[in-house]
Amino acid sequence: MTNGEFSGWGRYPRATGALVCPAAPDRVHSALQAAGDGDIIARGMGRSYGDSALAATMLDSGLLDHYIHFDPDTGVLDCEAGVSLDQILRLLVPQGWFPPVTPGTRFVTVGGAIAADVHGKNHHRDGCFSAHVPALELVLADGSSVCCSPRDNSDLFRATCGGMGLTGMITRATLQMRRIPSSVLRETVIRTTDLAQTLALFDEHHDAGYSVAWLDCLAPTGRLGRSLVMLGEHDDTTDVLDLHRVPRLRVPLDAPAGLLNRYTLRLFNALYYARGPGQPTTRRVHYGSFFYPLDAIREWNRLYGRRGFVQYQFVLPREAGMAGLTLVLERIARSGHGSFLSVLKALGPANDNHLSFPMEGYTLALDFRVEPALFALLDELDAIVHDHGGRIYLAKDARMQREYVHRGYPYLDVFREVRMRYGAHRRFHSHQSRRLGI
Repeated sequence: MTNGEFSGWGRYPRATGALVCPAAPDRVHSALQAAGDGDIIARGMGRSYGDSALAATMLDSGLLDHYIHFDPDTGVLDCEAGVSLDQILRLLVPQGWFPPVTPGTRFVTVGGAIAADVHGKNHHRDGCFSAHVPALELVLADGSSVCCSPRDNSDLFRATCGGMGLTGMITRATLQMRRIPSSVLRETVIRTTDLAQTLALFDEHHDAGYSVAWLDCLAPTGRLGRSLVMLGEHDDTTDVLDLHRVPRLRVPLDAPAGLLNRYTLRLFNALYYARGPGQPTTRRVHYGSFFYPLDAIREWNRLYGRRGFVQYQFVLPREAGMAGLTLVLERIARSGHGSFLSVLKALGPANDNHLSFPMEGYTLALDFRVEPALFALLDELDAIVHDHGGRIYLAKDARMQREYVHRGYPYLDVFREVRMRYGAHRRFHSHQSRRLGI
C-alpha cells in the first residue's frame, strides 16, 4: 500500500489516498476487505484526466498485466485488465493484428479502456471499445467474481462498459483484434477555411477508415473552425510490421505559469494551421505518429505548469453540431483562453451502454490551463452544450456541475439501479461520482 497525493493526467484536482496493488485477480477480494468502509475505485495508468480514478482507496491494476491466451488465426486475445494497449501493440503488431479501437494514447489499460468505453478516430464506422469485447470478468463489492457479456449478465455488462469503474473492478477481458496488412497508414491531410467546410468534409468522407481534425480554436473572425482534416486507411501496398518507437523526449520540469498564454497559443495555432498543405496531400505514416502523436513526448502534461490543465470534451448531436460548435468557438475566442490541443471528430450512433459518451454527431476536445477565470468560462460552455442536447465526457471531466450529468446521460437512473442490484453503491465510489451524485 502506498499513501500519498494523486491526480489524473490533467494534474487537477489532486487528492490524498491509498494505492493498493493486488498481485493477482484472486487477491482483489482481500484488498477490498483491507480497505475498510471507505470509498474504493479501480485505477489503471492514471490517464483519465480529472477525478474519476481518485478515491480514499485506489485499486491499482498494474500487477494484473498477464496475457492468458491469443489465437493468431482469429485475433481473439484473452488477458488481465492491467495489460496496456502499449503491451498489446508490442505483442500483436508483428503478427499483423491491431486494436480495433484505440484512443489518442497507448498508455491505457484494457480495464480503463472498457471502464471509459473509449472511442477513436473510427467511431463513425466501428463504435466504441466495448463493441469489440465479447466478455469480461468483474470483481463485485462482496469480493465475488462474475463473468458478463452482451448476452450473459448483460445488465452488468452495459453498466460496466462506460461505467467509470463504479460497478466493480475489471480483472480480465476477451478482446477481438483487427487484422492489418502493415504498420503503415495512408494519411490524407486537407486544410479547411472554416467550420462549415470542416463538417462538410466529415460528411463527404464518412466511409473513411479513420478521420479526425485539428481545429484552430483562436481563428480570426470569418475563419472560425478552420482545421486540418486528417483521413487514414491501413496501407495494403506494403507488408512492413514495425513497432512504434520508445519516446526519447521528456518534459523534465513544470513549465512556467505564463508560458501558455493567449499570445503564445494564438501564435502556435496560426503556425500549425499554416503548416498544412494548400492542396489535399496523401503520404504514408507509421501508426505511432497517426494514432499517438503526443506519446512521443513523455510527461507532456507538465507543459501546462504546476496547476495542471482541464481537458474539456463534449459531444453534440449531428443536427445541432454547426450551431452549437459555432457558439462554443465564439465564446472561447472572446475569452482568449486558447487551447493548445483542439481535436474534432465525427461520431457514429450511440450504443446501449448506460454511461457511454458518444452519440451520433461531433465531439470536440480542448485543453485549458488551470487558472481562476477558466471555470466561469467552462460553466458557460456547459450551458451551451446542454442547451444543444449534448453531454460532457466523464473520462475527461474534472469540474462539471451535478445538474449536467443528469441532463446529459438519460440512462443514469438505470445505471444506479444496476449498481444497487449488485451492491456496488456500498463500496465503489470515486471523487467524481460523489461530486456528480452518480
